Amino acid sequence: MPGVVPSGTTTMRLDRFLWFTRLTKTRSVAQALAAAGRLRIDGRVIDRAHASVRVGNILTFAHHDRVLVVRIEALPHRRGPAPEARGCYQELTTGTSVDGAPAPHANNSQQWLED
Repeated sequence: MPGVVPSGTTTMRLDRFLWFTRLTKTRSVAQALAAAGRLRIDGRVIDRAHASVRVGNILTFAHHDRVLVVRIEALPHRRGPAPEARGCYQELTTGTSVDGAPAPHANNSQQWLED
């Protein structure tokens, strides 16, 4: 798959992964999510942006009143186009908001990430 880190590299910084895969609009937003303690890797609360992620990790975080759960499928080597970025993770979220109500952007899961 183009845009994926070579097999010798097994980990990546959390903030870089979120930004490279377009799960956050900027790397600064990814760092702020981590610093606020709003990210979990495999159920562990993360409070630092330099935490390492690897293929198979489950990331969970709240963003704009939604909870996003993704499984890392591959580590990207750059911030490429959206289709390439989406190939690096599998979204496990069902489209509900933090309070259990249907999410306002349930039909377009990427739209709320760009707000």
